[in-house]
Amino acid sequence: MNKRHLNILTLALPVLLLQACSVGRKYSRGDLAMPAQYRQQVPLTADTVILPWHSFFKDPLLADLVQKALEKNSDIAVAMLSLQQTELSYKQAKLQLLPSVDLTAGSNRNWLSQNSLNGSLGQQFAGTNYMDDFNAAINLSWEADIWGKVKMQKEEARANYFMQKENLDALRTRIIAEVAQAYYNLVALDEQMKVAEQNIALSENTLQMIRLQYRSAQTSSLAVGQAEAQKKTAELLIPLAKQNIAIQENALSILCGVYPDSIRRAASLDEVIPESRLAAGVPAVLLSRRPDVKAAEYAVMAANARSGLAKANMYPAFTLTASAGANSFKFSNWLDLPGSIAKNLGVGLTQPIFRKRALKTAYDIALLEQQKSAQQFRQTVLVAVSEVSDALATLAHSDERLLLTGEKGRSLSQATRDATALYKSAMASYLEVITAQNNALQNDLDAIAIKREKMQAITRLYRALGGGTQ
Repeated sequence: MNKRHLNILTLALPVLLLQACSVGRKYSRGDLAMPAQYRQQVPLTADTVILPWHSFFKDPLLADLVQKALEKNSDIAVAMLSLQQTELSYKQAKLQLLPSVDLTAGSNRNWLSQNSLNGSLGQQFAGTNYMDDFNAAINLSWEADIWGKVKMQKEEARANYFMQKENLDALRTRIIAEVAQAYYNLVALDEQMKVAEQNIALSENTLQMIRLQYRSAQTSSLAVGQAEAQKKTAELLIPLAKQNIAIQENALSILCGVYPDSIRRAASLDEVIPESRLAAGVPAVLLSRRPDVKAAEYAVMAANARSGLAKANMYPAFTLTASAGANSFKFSNWLDLPGSIAKNLGVGLTQPIFRKRALKTAYDIALLEQQKSAQQFRQTVLVAVSEVSDALATLAHSDERLLLTGEKGRSLSQATRDATALYKSAMASYLEVITAQNNALQNDLDAIAIKREKMQAITRLYRALGGGTQ
């Protein structure tokens, strides 16, 4: 080994020794101070593993809609393409440690001044007023990863990839829940129409009875008008329900990735009750179940890696370069080896000077972004715990409300029958009959709304606990 090569290796040795240095901090999760249990506890029993959606939603018509949405929803398709992009970025980041190797080959001709040294030498040795240069070489360049830049780039790319993957799962879970809730809304609207039709028939019977009494001068025209208005109140529910059904069918079709069309569905809410065996567990479990929570934490990891990169950019960069090839000023002996062999080996150091302030500012910004990501992660956890608590609270009281509504409905049905019988016997006024019918109608609509609210709460709880996109 000659002295020149020894000097170069002497310069490169500190670079290799510093290879293990790193300026970035390893990510560690901060203290989230999560509660030991949810505010509202409901006696739900099941395995600790969230059921897959096709096991949770028992109705086959709903299951078909969910499957169609997972396959054709446009938002999911875009998210899957974004995941492919981040996967390629992750693969690219893993290659950063490898040196760049290029093959170059070319020739050029320079017409030199006769009064220049090179021009006079060209005339003397080549006998021409120009000089050719034929070159072919393999060039290698490598930046020594002294400060752990490549490692942090890989960490950022990996965190971004898994963040996008968790975001995709969160989107799928959201789409599943939205399809289920839209489906339950449709079934509830169908039940509202049935209740309205039943009340129209009941109001028609009352109206006919009052008209007979009016013809026999046993009541006034005011009673007839009130009975007709009561019938119209029930009839108004029909076009409103049809309007809402059409709008809900259109929205559900779009969720499923198809043009608006009619939706096949079950006949009543009692037929589509989802699997309610869910284990709420403890709030800390959400960190491993909820894809949006995991995605928020991956965002903190990515920000942590970026802040380390920003800090590393303020430190010197060391590069090693080498090349080997064939070079000649005559084409005839261009590949005459070993006479045409040319080699080069170099070590470089770059230390920012005038950009130091800009790099320090970039580092400060990266630290603030990291703090923002950490706060957003904490907020995501807070919202997750709140969503579970809200769904548990709704479930805890919906059954009680349904029980009271059922008891109230039986009382109102009896009151309607009694008021009708008393009116026929001239022992009650027509207003008592109409009031009893109107109260019964409103109670039936309230019962449907509570059923729908309960089923949507079960769906929200399923999603809040992490869902099951398998």
